[in-house]
Amino acid sequence: MHRHGAHMLDATSARFALWAPDARSVSVELEQQPAIELLPDDDGWYTGTVPCQPGNRYHYRIDDKLQVADPASRYQPDGVHGPSVVVDLSDFDWQHNWQGRPWHEAVIQEVHVGALGGYTGVKAQLAHLAAIGISAIELMPLGQFPGERNWGYDGVLPFAAQHSYGTPQQLCELIDHAHGHGLMVVLDVVYNHFGPDGNFLHEYAKSFFREDRQTPWGAAIDFRRPQVREYFIQNALMWLCDYRFDGLRLDAVHAIDQPDFLIELAQRVRAALEPGRQVWLVLENEHNQAFLLEQGFDAQWNDDGHNALHVLLTGETEGYYEDYKAQPIDKLARCLGEGFVFQGQPNRHGEPRGEPSGHLPPSSFVLFLQN
Repeated sequence: MHRHGAHMLDATSARFALWAPDARSVSVELEQQPAIELLPDDDGWYTGTVPCQPGNRYHYRIDDKLQVADPASRYQPDGVHGPSVVVDLSDFDWQHNWQGRPWHEAVIQEVHVGALGGYTGVKAQLAHLAAIGISAIELMPLGQFPGERNWGYDGVLPFAAQHSYGTPQQLCELIDHAHGHGLMVVLDVVYNHFGPDGNFLHEYAKSFFREDRQTPWGAAIDFRRPQVREYFIQNALMWLCDYRFDGLRLDAVHAIDQPDFLIELAQRVRAALEPGRQVWLVLENEHNQAFLLEQGFDAQWNDDGHNALHVLLTGETEGYYEDYKAQPIDKLARCLGEGFVFQGQPNRHGEPRGEPSGHLPPSSFVLFLQN
């Protein structure tokens, strides 16, 4: 299986690979250089070795017509519709040989990088966060999204750290600085959908999606395909190995129809880690699938706990809070004693939700008051 995107082979050349099964031709257009046609390979891949250096900007040209960013671009300095940039972090001068902290020490502060002024703004807050007892920061999604301000859940280029927050090197500096303060750095990743603006996969890789399954964001991503699975697994490994993030929080995995993909991702991550390194894998999963918490994942954000507390503290019972309207104190007690409130009981729609969770340790559940 090829590595998605552009990867330096030596100081003057890189390997480019694009999965474009619907394309008739693909070329790489580096700025101020002649286009170089990639060669078709098995299973819809187009690949080639191209003379270039880190920092070179490029597009792909599909069928001599459509110009697109690399879907595995590492940096988009001009946004989702601009050129991609070849990035090589292998020579970043890491200052801390950090192995991480065990999961039971997790006290997590969620952080919106843009709200704090980008990577340098977050960096300025680290000493304070460590001093008040925070042991980890969780950055909201960084995958390149349209414009400069966003929650991060409309990203379309998940390998490219958002340009308006800073450069890839500045993100490395933030993580290295956090490690110097004894802080873990977790990243919220979105593998269940792409945002609508700047996503051109439908134009040359229709089979990245499956039209027979619809999600709130449109056609579901087809995790049955090895090229698709590899795309997201390589993304997880990039954040953890190249940027040295200490963990991932996987957003809304209930929208991923193939739980075996999640198990494979966890296995690949664990196998890639050097001995002794602590990395946290955490899920958001409305399905309350307890079995995943025994398959390489450390914990799940416990929506049941949040929702029961919200009903008790605010009295709001609309939407999904209706499930917690009756006997909210009992539901909270069950959450604190057994993990999930819904362990197969019917929800407000009469549909069974969840699996038994009482056998799992309390550390398998992340309790939060605001999300």
